[in-house]
Amino acid sequence: MTVITFTNARLIDPEAGTERLGSLRVENGIIVGCDGRPSGEIVDCGGKCLAPGIVDIGVKVGEPGERHKESFRTAGAAAAAGGVTTIVTRPDTTPAIDTPEVLAFVTRRAREVSPVRVHSMAALTKGRDGREMVEIGFLLDAGAVAFTDADRTVADSKVYARALAYARQLGALVIGHPQEPVLSAGAAVTSGKFATLRGLPAVSPMAERMGLERDLALVEMTGARYHADSLSTAAALPALERARAAGLDVTAGVNIHHLTLNEFDVGEYRTFFKLKPPLRSEDDRVAMVEAVARGLIDIISSMHTPQDEESKRLPFEAAASGAVGLETLLPAAMRLVHAGAIGLPALWRALSLNPARRLGLPGGSLAEGAPADLVLFDPDVPFVLDRFKLRSKSKNTPFDEARMQGRVLGTWVGGRRVFG
Repeated sequence: MTVITFTNARLIDPEAGTERLGSLRVENGIIVGCDGRPSGEIVDCGGKCLAPGIVDIGVKVGEPGERHKESFRTAGAAAAAGGVTTIVTRPDTTPAIDTPEVLAFVTRRAREVSPVRVHSMAALTKGRDGREMVEIGFLLDAGAVAFTDADRTVADSKVYARALAYARQLGALVIGHPQEPVLSAGAAVTSGKFATLRGLPAVSPMAERMGLERDLALVEMTGARYHADSLSTAAALPALERARAAGLDVTAGVNIHHLTLNEFDVGEYRTFFKLKPPLRSEDDRVAMVEAVARGLIDIISSMHTPQDEESKRLPFEAAASGAVGLETLLPAAMRLVHAGAIGLPALWRALSLNPARRLGLPGGSLAEGAPADLVLFDPDVPFVLDRFKLRSKSKNTPFDEARMQGRVLGTWVGGRRVFG
């Protein structure tokens, strides 16, 4: 029997909503209780925070097709260093994860080389082309935890309605990226004075609201389980509230970059700040933070999207969208804590407990019987981020040279130390 006792720990329990000094006992990779007599391997946490490992939904890994941008080995190493114990990968690979055979390949690769847990989402339509739905039942049997076309919107509402209805029959979760596709096509930034002064193609925040309203109407019609992956505008929140009040099985997420950055960070055409959806106004950012704090938005993710230098070193309009985030998710989230916008237990509900529950995965809890997927971190230690020290193959972070607080000291997956 392998026994570990974490002592002198500041226990962050998102399920109980508590933060207290105590100890945690682990046997054979399972949490067996708190505050018992220390035995086995002793890990003195020195009063630092011990919390469930982060469950990150929407991670892009370049296998198959773009291994030069990110592999399961490097993504796993980055996740471990960032306190992420479970990554849930997107299907926007080359080819897309739209058959059981491709899903089996990525599952095998992840199991062989990643130090953290990896679960995969499958595409909702074949080739992510929005024309014909995938074999949802077969992909569920092969291990898909959700279905999404990632950052592509299924423009044909009839196709989308059929896919939602079929998913409903099988109990599958559908993850949408709400945008009105015609309005948002080709946009690089959010519309407004700043976009006009920069001369960049822009999209109104209303495109997100329109896309979400359409999705929620189809969810109401079909009764499907639905998650909006990356909301970013205040205009979309009333529709989400109405859907919740109506009893629809709907949850929503937000990208950490949209909680900590705004449209002005683009500055002089800095392409590391080009995201999808684009960075929004400061009012929108504040509205998103408040929505997380009151539980309207359930999940915070990194939306880790590695891009190589050649994809980013282009004029802003032509540059690829996305940023890496596995290693910066925790320190970026600490900005919300240090600003007094949210407490650690509530933050960890959004980072760990809620995504685990939504996908039906173990983890996200310090309760007895939960897997010992844990992160030990110091929320206060300051540092300046150097992107070239990131473990990801790609280094496209908007936080390069930023002053940050919060550093991971150790990460455990199933009671096995994978970092620190």
